[in-house]
Amino acid sequence: MKKLSLKLRRDIKESKGQFLAIMLVIAVGAFFYAGLITISSDLNNYTENYFEEHNLADFNVHYSEITESEISPMKAIEGINHLEGRYTFDASQYVDGYRASLKVHSIPQDNQINTIAVTSGTIPTSAEDILLDSRYGEAHDYTVGDRITIETDEGSFDFEISGFGENVEHAFNIEDPSLVLPDHHTYGVAYIHEDRIEEMAGGFYYNEVMVDAKEGYDTNQIGNAIEDYSEEFPYLYLVNKERAVSYSAINVTINNNRLMSTVAPLILFMVAAVIIFLSMSRLIDSQRNQIGMMKALGMKDSKILLHYMGYPILVGVIGSIAGWLITAFTLVNVLHSVIEQTYSLPNFNLSVSFYTIFPSIIVSVVFGIIACYLSGRSILKERTAQALRPKPPRKMKKILVERIPGLWKRLSYGNKLILRNIFLNKKKAFASSIGVIVCVILLMTAFGFESSMQTIASQVNKVYQYDIKVDYKEEISPETVNLPPNVDNYFVSNTIPVEFVDFTNENNASLIITEKENHLIQFFDDQHNKIALEDTGVMVPKSFADIYDISEGDPITIKLIGPEYQGQEIDMNVANISTQYTNPSFYTTPKYLSSFGVDYNPSSLLVRMNDGADIDGVQNDFEQDPAVDRVSDKRDMEQSVDNMMEQNNPVFIIFILCAVVLSFGAMYTISSINIYERTRELATLKVLGYQKNKINRIIFVENFILTLLAVLIALPISGLAYSFVVQALSSSNQQIPENLNLITIGITILLTFVLTVLSNLLLKRKMKKIDMIESLKSME
Repeated sequence: MKKLSLKLRRDIKESKGQFLAIMLVIAVGAFFYAGLITISSDLNNYTENYFEEHNLADFNVHYSEITESEISPMKAIEGINHLEGRYTFDASQYVDGYRASLKVHSIPQDNQINTIAVTSGTIPTSAEDILLDSRYGEAHDYTVGDRITIETDEGSFDFEISGFGENVEHAFNIEDPSLVLPDHHTYGVAYIHEDRIEEMAGGFYYNEVMVDAKEGYDTNQIGNAIEDYSEEFPYLYLVNKERAVSYSAINVTINNNRLMSTVAPLILFMVAAVIIFLSMSRLIDSQRNQIGMMKALGMKDSKILLHYMGYPILVGVIGSIAGWLITAFTLVNVLHSVIEQTYSLPNFNLSVSFYTIFPSIIVSVVFGIIACYLSGRSILKERTAQALRPKPPRKMKKILVERIPGLWKRLSYGNKLILRNIFLNKKKAFASSIGVIVCVILLMTAFGFESSMQTIASQVNKVYQYDIKVDYKEEISPETVNLPPNVDNYFVSNTIPVEFVDFTNENNASLIITEKENHLIQFFDDQHNKIALEDTGVMVPKSFADIYDISEGDPITIKLIGPEYQGQEIDMNVANISTQYTNPSFYTTPKYLSSFGVDYNPSSLLVRMNDGADIDGVQNDFEQDPAVDRVSDKRDMEQSVDNMMEQNNPVFIIFILCAVVLSFGAMYTISSINIYERTRELATLKVLGYQKNKINRIIFVENFILTLLAVLIALPISGLAYSFVVQALSSSNQQIPENLNLITIGITILLTFVLTVLSNLLLKRKMKKIDMIESLKSME
């Protein structure tokens, strides 16, 4: 056994470049698996404990006004474990010359639902106290004991900061979905004591009820029962846990990473198995006589096979360990930074579990052993005397090109050798191409996704033609609104929160009503052609249309949320479907809305400035108007998208580097195997006086042809693979464009051939080292 171990080490040493290339392929697979499974499992485990520890509400029921005595009978509904009422309102704060928004909740007495994870200080114990979310406090350099003033429709109110913390319901702490990522400078969450409600609301009442349901009960049934009970009160709408923004956003992240952690590494390990199969076939064929000698010495076939299986086992174990170590020291830090910027999760840390190394080792070793068995079973079936003889030459057949009259005679001897080798080894040529095919798919997906992110970033300026959006506290009229100078154009709009009757598991969305002539918001179809609002229906985001199979002309039923609408349900016709990569919303016109008896009450103003106007000055003028509630700048959206791109850039770079490493490893291995298999043929050409550059050309042109064939096969598959990835990562609130343009395809093809050239250049030394005498006498 010791002798066989020495032989294995010698075999690896003689093909160390090939061994390293296969190891890199497995390392990339282990790298992806360990990183993606870590983020999905750690985030899943953390959020499960976090949501359970702080008792995330199963329902949030919103009213215009409801009292404790009106809430209490609701406890009798079957399936409800606990209820808590609170008062929620929007406030603002002027900090360093700009306006920040705050979502403020009162803390119920004996709070048991959506409890606060205090990070410093204490929860409010008196009417003067306020607790801020820690990210907002950090962004503004607040400390415990600082005094702040917040503004509401009722006036200004002073508070003292009692502490900082986070809450499960605001784990994805975002005010405007169009901003993609949270902006803790301009938006935060605060909590106050119940004793302050009467002063701030003009009376003691609640406008929200948090519901904790019992385990095992049908939540849909409970929700329907709550809605039935609420009919006699000023009920607005109900949001269940699954439709809450934070809960659904985190679960989308977990599920996407879990899916990718299964699919991507599995494909990579299969590529490694194909390469191992080719490598072991070459190794076993070249050691045919040695196998015959081992059989003659009485060694069992199983022991010989186990000896050769040491190669894939060793490469699988080393590659998996290398990939795991790279993940632990690089990828985890990048992924942790992404999660930290996106979600507010106190004390959340990513750490690669040592146990994540074992699935990679098991899968890669199993694939490698199967490949080794398939490549060595035929020779082990032979009798000892047969194995000691040289392998009989294959019976030569005419290839297709030879059957074309006149063409074969015109080809040079070198080109004939190239074509014969490819066509007479079709199965091996196809197997060799699999690695390249997968590499092309990975490169195409990586560059395509980067291009898609650039498309999302560029759409902001194409869609939103206004400079400033002004939200007013009350209904406005275009004729009476106060406009500062340098305003070039403006249109009014209104946003109504809506709930989908047909899509029971869907988040609440927004229905935006604006004039048909409003050209400050542009709409595009999936072919990037402009489309317009119609008075005959509603415009639906493509993200919703794709998920729920909505087509133009289909009816959809929505419920209008708001005290003035009293839960009115309307059946709307789908007039258009538009691509909306950020902030997907439903759009319609006042004329179409009025056909359902719903009044148009615009409360927002979209403003475009004259060229060269001072946008900051105009924004400040609007903010001085007491009727204005909020002023947002389109530059905020642009900055948010830029932040998203900056956050994702390290991930894209790592993905592209992994694809390049995998591509090079596969191509180098395949080219190396090709040289090993044709050592005798190349030695014969050397003896016959062939020049080195002509011999190199025979191998390298063959590699180029195989790469070209692989690229042609990979292109249509890449489109399907990229479409699968986009669909897996997309949701109703996030549309990712399938952006495989000619530039992306061109870069992928160019890089594939560059890697082929590089692997060929590195293999020139192997060509020079071919021993002509040794190669030619081996078959005597």
